[in-house]
Amino acid sequence: MLRPILTYPDPFLLKKAAPVSRVDDKVRELIRDMFETMYAASGVGLAAPQIGVGKRVIVVDVSPAEKESAPLALVNPEIVDRKGLAEGTEGCLSIPGVEGVVPRAEFVLVRALDQQGAPVQIPARGFLARALQHEIDHIDGILFIDRIPASATPAR
Repeated sequence: MLRPILTYPDPFLLKKAAPVSRVDDKVRELIRDMFETMYAASGVGLAAPQIGVGKRVIVVDVSPAEKESAPLALVNPEIVDRKGLAEGTEGCLSIPGVEGVVPRAEFVLVRALDQQGAPVQIPARGFLARALQHEIDHIDGILFIDRIPASATPAR
């Protein structure tokens, strides 16, 4: 089911999402809705808070840009290691029409649960690493515009 995407300055986007206690059919339904909503909006990532759900759930699919990548649905994701630094241009479905150059780790190791509730670790570089960091920021109430260096930040 398509869900409406909240847009800035909706205050819900700035709230930290709650951990998911159990990966069940409701969470899997949320994940299906998130993928459908993300694809309909031509996005590469979506976090549950962007559709008004205060849960630590993200979906990411960078396969159009990185052919070896597969779609990911992660519950309670956390970055457990990061290395390097890379700048790249980002946009966001919740801030339409705005882009900015954001410094991010070049490599991240993400620990999470998959949609079956099994623990997974995702090592990621490049665009996938950037997308994961962007979506994990969302569940922490952080927007990409908060990461743009002050000298280049668009007015909020």
